[in-house]
Amino acid sequence: MAKKSMIAKNEQRKVIVERYAAKRLELKKTLVDANATDEAREAARLGLQKLPRNASPVRLRNRDAIDGRPRGTLQKFGISRVRFRDMAHRGELPGITKSSW
Repeated sequence: MAKKSMIAKNEQRKVIVERYAAKRLELKKTLVDANATDEAREAARLGLQKLPRNASPVRLRNRDAIDGRPRGTLQKFGISRVRFRDMAHRGELPGITKSSW
């Protein structure tokens, strides 16, 4: 089980990323736009720098939805590999069976 503070910090980052997503996208488009003037690009670069550090989606961490384990998270299910194995063996994941051939 991850520390509750780390889980809470990651949840807060998700909120911040969502809040600034549209503004970041607009500034990024200006940066890569070939028709934009140099002044507009410079303004967009400065605008990106002024955004909060946690507004970048790179700072998010995929965590297990149940206990917050930070590593080995299966994206399709949102849980860690350890939790996935336990739940699959107990039959708690519909359609998942242990393979045999």
